[in-house]
Amino acid sequence: MSDHASFSREAFAAFRADDRPGPVQMLNLIRLNAEAHYPDGPHGGGREAFAAYGRISAPVLTRLGGRIVWRGGFEQMLIGPEGERWDICFIAEYPSVEAFAALFRDPIYREAMVHRQAAVRGCRLIRLAGQEAGMTFAG
Repeated sequence: MSDHASFSREAFAAFRADDRPGPVQMLNLIRLNAEAHYPDGPHGGGREAFAAYGRISAPVLTRLGGRIVWRGGFEQMLIGPEGERWDICFIAEYPSVEAFAALFRDPIYREAMVHRQAAVRGCRLIRLAGQEAGMTFAG
């Protein structure tokens, strides 16, 4: 299991380069550290650190027009690496690529990221393009 916890400069540049109009949904699958790993040592659990990240970053998300459109609890891996589990699963929606990118320039969000980095052992962040829902699997 790889411990991906943040994106590379190259991945972020590719994300920014694909600046199509309209909202962007971001699937977040988060695996937490048992203990939060802050630069000056552990301070509580990973879940508590991620909750601090959420509290601090929520007003920034709202100000930029973002919102959480789906949240759920991981239950079972049916197809995928055996033993891979996620502690937190949600989809965040942003009005544009630029709105998502603006998070990382915001000083309050940067403060919140200290807690996210301490909390997260591994994650997947997957960009999605919303499509009309219906009765078939393919659009």
